[in-house]
Amino acid sequence: MNVLIKYDISCTCKAILKEQLQKLDVEYNIVGLNEIEFKIQPTSAQIEQLKSDFSYYGIEIIDNQKLALVQKIKDTIIDMVWSDDILPNITTSSFLADKLHHSYGYLANLFSEYTFATIENFIIFQKIERVKEMTINGNHTLTEISYQLNYSSVAHLSNQFKKTTGLTPSAFQRIIKQRKALRDSM
Repeated sequence: MNVLIKYDISCTCKAILKEQLQKLDVEYNIVGLNEIEFKIQPTSAQIEQLKSDFSYYGIEIIDNQKLALVQKIKDTIIDMVWSDDILPNITTSSFLADKLHHSYGYLANLFSEYTFATIENFIIFQKIERVKEMTINGNHTLTEISYQLNYSSVAHLSNQFKKTTGLTPSAFQRIIKQRKALRDSM
C-alpha cells in the first residue's frame, strides 16, 4: 500500500532546526528561511556540534559570506514566487536590490559566479515549478495562474512553460488528469 503525503518544506526545516537548536540550550531566533540569530555567541564546540547534527538532515552552516548572500538571493526569490500573494508588480531587479540591500548588478554577478546560472533563469525555473504545483494541487485556470505569477499574458506563461518543460500547460494538465484518473481507478 502506498500513502501519498504532502508537506511544507519550510515548516519541516524549521521544526528540524528548532529540534537541533534546543539540544544546545542556547537562546536563538530563526530569521526567515535560512538564518539563525543567536542571543549569545555560541562556542566553537557548539557550532561544530550543530554542523554535525545538521549534516544528518542535509543542512549545512554557510561560513562564506558571498555564498550566504547567494543563498539569500535564492530564498528571497523562492519566498516571492511561492507566496500565496500575487507577485509584486515591480521589477525583480528592484525587488531583490531593495530586499537584500545591494545593487542588482552586484547580486546578478555574484549569483552567476557561484551558481553558473542567471537570476532570471532561476526565477523562471521557480515560476514553472509553481505553475506545475498550482496545476496539480488546485483548480486554477491558466489565466489565474498567469495573473498570480505576474506574467504579462497567458501566452507568455505558456511559451515559457513549453520552453522549460517541453510540454504545453494544456498537455501537462491532460497528463495530470490521466494520472489522477488512473490512480483513482486502482
